[in-house]
Amino acid sequence: MNVDVQDHRIASAAMAAPYLTREQETELAARWRGSDDSNARNDIAMAHLRLVVAMAGKFRGFGLPKSDLVQEGYVGLLEAAARFDHERGVRFSTYASWWVRASMQDYVLRNWSIVRGGTSSSQKALFFKLRQLRAKIAARDRGTSSQSIYEEIAKSLGVPVSDVQVMDARLSGNDASLQAPVGGEGEEGTERIDLLVCDQPLPEEQVSGMIDGERLSARLKRALSKLSPRENRVIRARKLAEDGATLAELGAELGISKERVRQIETRALEKLKSAMTADSGMIAVTA
Repeated sequence: MNVDVQDHRIASAAMAAPYLTREQETELAARWRGSDDSNARNDIAMAHLRLVVAMAGKFRGFGLPKSDLVQEGYVGLLEAAARFDHERGVRFSTYASWWVRASMQDYVLRNWSIVRGGTSSSQKALFFKLRQLRAKIAARDRGTSSQSIYEEIAKSLGVPVSDVQVMDARLSGNDASLQAPVGGEGEEGTERIDLLVCDQPLPEEQVSGMIDGERLSARLKRALSKLSPRENRVIRARKLAEDGATLAELGAELGISKERVRQIETRALEKLKSAMTADSGMIAVTA
């Protein structure tokens, strides 16, 4: 179905829905809450469809189909109808506005850009109010620098200036596919992704590093087997543990002085170095 035709039908259905008096609204809400009458809930929601259509128009600047926004808003409307407590004395339209707006905002955040932004309350406020605040400040103080505008918006919404700058860049730009071809003579078949710089090592380098790491681990294990039990304990506690033990701690554990622990550590490191050097040479000859 053509989008314009669908939007027209939704708008027509919304305008045709009858207004509810406070008494009718209360009676329908009582039926829903008292006996789970789904028809009563649907009648309340349908009577307020015009509220959804009107609110959807406020999100037209994000380039999303109005019919989709209305559909999401109607989900929020049904949620509001399910939760509405008529005994609080509040009209349903006042209560439902929050649910409708929240549903539409979530839909916009999910679909506006393939690059997702933050979904905290402050980030949502920044996303939806940035353009309005920027235009208001610019109109009030013509010639104001972008940085000054960013700072005032950040202060108003209680977010860092850097967040305002990043969000403004997102709202000002368009998503671009990484498979989009790059123009230019001699660049036929080149895609945008081919020009991205990656700081990660190549797959071959990753595998090579993994193998080298495994070999080094094996050499260290063989070298440690050359140490005495006390030397092994000192090296593992001092050099291989995540939180290395102090000389005093090891001395207390082994019943010796700190200086003696230091001497054992020095001798053990020399033996390790000698053993791993010899092991490295033997591997090289074998290879």
